[in-house]
Amino acid sequence: MNEFLYQAIFIPEGEAAPPRDIINDPEILIYIKDFGDTIGDLGVVAEQDNQIIGAAWVRIISAYGHVDSNTPELAISILPEFRGYGIGTKLMHTLFKVLKENGYKQTSLSVQKNNPAASFYQRLGYKIVNEKIDHVGQEDYLMVKML
Repeated sequence: MNEFLYQAIFIPEGEAAPPRDIINDPEILIYIKDFGDTIGDLGVVAEQDNQIIGAAWVRIISAYGHVDSNTPELAISILPEFRGYGIGTKLMHTLFKVLKENGYKQTSLSVQKNNPAASFYQRLGYKIVNEKIDHVGQEDYLMVKML
């Protein structure tokens, strides 16, 4: 999951990619640390030729997209060479189904305002419920999708 967590980090055009060890920052690592050991840890993957090329997962954590203790926060990541082929949309719809089957009513996420993924999330039914500044001074949307 380390690679997918790293690939989930938005890097604005013209900015240098952060060092890979940035995922060890506690505010980022929370998205994957001991994943699967806690109720609410759910995820789906996309595979091609026996290689995992994308992942979408949720956890109930106090992180950037935290809403409440009953709402799992979403993260999604597609390897760069596989982006733009609809894989993310398929992963999200599959994950929404898994969430419903597990009794969840909604899911949340946080996305930087200038991240093109914000419109992707809106197309999937996420609504902006708040705007905030994250720990590094970026303007983010807090978004929620009813399932």
